[in-house]
Amino acid sequence: MKAEIIAIGSELLTPDHLDTNSLILTGRLNDAGFEVRVKTIVGDRVDDIAGVLRIALQRSDVIILCGGLGPTEDDLTRTAVAQVLGRPIFVDPDIVESLRRRFARRGYSMPAINERQAQIIQGAEILANPHGSAPGMWLVEQGIGVALLPGPPRELEAMFEAGVLPHVKSLGGGRRQAKVAINVTGMTESEVDSLVAPIYKAYPSVQTTILASVGHIALRLSRWLESGEQPQDLNEVANRIRAALGDAVFSSAGETLEAVVGGLLRKSGRTLAVAESCTSGMLAARVTSVPGSSDYFLGGVLCYSNEAKIRLCRVPEEMLAQHGAVSPEVAEALAHGTRENLKSSIGLSITGVAGPGGGSAEKPVGLVFVGWADETCTTHWRRMIPGDRETIRERAAYFALSRLRAFLM
Repeated sequence: MKAEIIAIGSELLTPDHLDTNSLILTGRLNDAGFEVRVKTIVGDRVDDIAGVLRIALQRSDVIILCGGLGPTEDDLTRTAVAQVLGRPIFVDPDIVESLRRRFARRGYSMPAINERQAQIIQGAEILANPHGSAPGMWLVEQGIGVALLPGPPRELEAMFEAGVLPHVKSLGGGRRQAKVAINVTGMTESEVDSLVAPIYKAYPSVQTTILASVGHIALRLSRWLESGEQPQDLNEVANRIRAALGDAVFSSAGETLEAVVGGLLRKSGRTLAVAESCTSGMLAARVTSVPGSSDYFLGGVLCYSNEAKIRLCRVPEEMLAQHGAVSPEVAEALAHGTRENLKSSIGLSITGVAGPGGGSAEKPVGLVFVGWADETCTTHWRRMIPGDRETIRERAAYFALSRLRAFLM
């Protein structure tokens, strides 16, 4: 079953507003057995809305229109839909009275313009709006379900759940989408794909998507199931992919990398302190974003300058003079020094060249060292990270988390 979402509003065609409603609706439609094939954003013009709807009626089983149900002159969704379906619009006196009472409860008289929100397309089921003034509508046109929903997310979600979802589920016939998420760290997108492509290509019924983010690689596997069907092939391909990627898989249940690391620290009974130069707190922010992180995180040092490295992390001045701040020697000294100062089980450090300036042929922009120190050893890892300044800093923090996880394992 195919679904389509049409988001209406000229503001959505500017760089200042995002269409978040489509994300919410896609998940709920998938759960109800509908595959969202098309999402469209259209401005506040009757001809444009009508043109998009005409095409949608030719290819989709359910169409959800969001926005354009307000009282102003640019709220034109009702007009466009009525025009395409060839149905008249009438003013519902019960809705007008309900709107008047709503305004009166707030101490206002209802402006005449708000009567527009009582305009109903003939044959539509009226959908109550418990969180706003504009009612929605559900229509069936030659077997195709068409929903008109308000734009504000709070209003849209409640109306969809109560008024649209029951209709959609009845049309879906018990079809559903099964999903598996596999999150990977310590590998590039191309490395992951080279290992898993021979596996997922052998399962054409399973849709596989590989997404690269700043901190990790995400594999998303999905399979549409008919009523009563079980996802054997989906589970099989997921298990084979996990086996191929091995310890690089840090989560199959949606946990963040920092949450997984926190669990390993808590399980081991060890504590962590960090020293950050180029990332200036990004690593500590990630670690402490996990509730209960005070169980294992003792604190961090932002040692941006050489003076701070010397005073706060006990890095020898002669080491900085000989090797420079971005070096394996200094990375290890930072980890060791912050561990000693904060009396933690583990010291972890980051130093690097984030750019855009400051790089050289020997130490180019993107060069990062992560240092490690515990009761048994001191070591470091080197990584060249591509991207702009913020990307390098964010990826450096995640690289440090990834190495911390690997060492704890």
